[in-house]
Amino acid sequence: MPSGAHRGRSLGRPRTQVRIGRALPALVMVLTVVADLVSADEERYDRLLGAAPALAAVTWSVRGTVVIGLLAMALGVLLGVTSGDPFVPDIVANEVALAVVTVAAAWVSRARFRYERDLREVTAVAEVVQRVVLRPLAPRLGPVDLHLLYVAAAAKARIGGDFYEAVRVPGSVRLMLGDVQGKGLGAVETASVLLGAFRAAVNDAPDLPALADRLEEGLGRYGGWDPDSDAAERFATVVLVEIPDDEAVARLLSCGHPAPYLQHGTRVRPVSFADPSLPVNLSTLLRSRHHVEEVPFVPGDRLLLYTDGVSEARDRDGTFYPLEARMSRWLDEPGERVPDLLHRDLDAYAGRGLDDDVAAMLVVRRS
Repeated sequence: MPSGAHRGRSLGRPRTQVRIGRALPALVMVLTVVADLVSADEERYDRLLGAAPALAAVTWSVRGTVVIGLLAMALGVLLGVTSGDPFVPDIVANEVALAVVTVAAAWVSRARFRYERDLREVTAVAEVVQRVVLRPLAPRLGPVDLHLLYVAAAAKARIGGDFYEAVRVPGSVRLMLGDVQGKGLGAVETASVLLGAFRAAVNDAPDLPALADRLEEGLGRYGGWDPDSDAAERFATVVLVEIPDDEAVARLLSCGHPAPYLQHGTRVRPVSFADPSLPVNLSTLLRSRHHVEEVPFVPGDRLLLYTDGVSEARDRDGTFYPLEARMSRWLDEPGERVPDLLHRDLDAYAGRGLDDDVAAMLVVRRS
């Protein structure tokens, strides 16, 4: 998968399940006919033919379900005649029962089709929202390569409360990665507001403290426009990064966000923030000046930004995910492979699945 992509579960399993589901009605009819023909006369299996249209309703279209039901009825007549059953009432009664099951299965198939159509429309809207709110990252900006992992916690969701952005500005690259408190549509709304504020200010803000202030102002202004909005009540942790073209350094500002990991040579360590700011939308509780940390960032160095969906993932014993140890293990892995390795390892470590949004951005200094 290319850099800047959203990761999700493989589609192979659902497609295999659909193929199996579509084959089941035919398998039921074949096994029923074989069992009925080879068994003693007093043992009857033709009553199982009703399972064929019922199973067809799960994966087949309305027309396909009806065709399978009619085929099951034809086989019912054939088996009844072969067994010497009287046409009235035995064969007729069996055919009426199969007809009722077929009609009911066709109705279920039609309802399923409508639901799937509505779901496709909702998914299409979600994809448009994703492209607008969380645009794919460019794999290369200025002196850095970017590799992204993004997984929304909600089943089938495309976006969540984690957010990211990377923009090329004159003389440098500016990055943002953040995590909104809570989940659901309210978190997505807050994330979209902060992304809009970042995009509006990233080119004009003279430095990272000014950019952090713009995020705060943008969320406050949005709350003023819509006081009843859930976004006005939420806070977000954010880390801002600036990587200049002509200096081998990275400047970072943390608003209550987990410390990124810096890989320099064979050493991996968290970036130490002497005076981190409060999360966005909480700064009114305690006014303080934003403090920027500057660390060496030479060609070949890597910087991993991540949300607490990564660092606070737990195994069955409640132990937090050992991110620093994993980063040390992947020192020699190509940068484009690290997000996939991290995703697979998180899934395996969590055991019962990830229960929070996950976002991680690997920044590799190229020159």
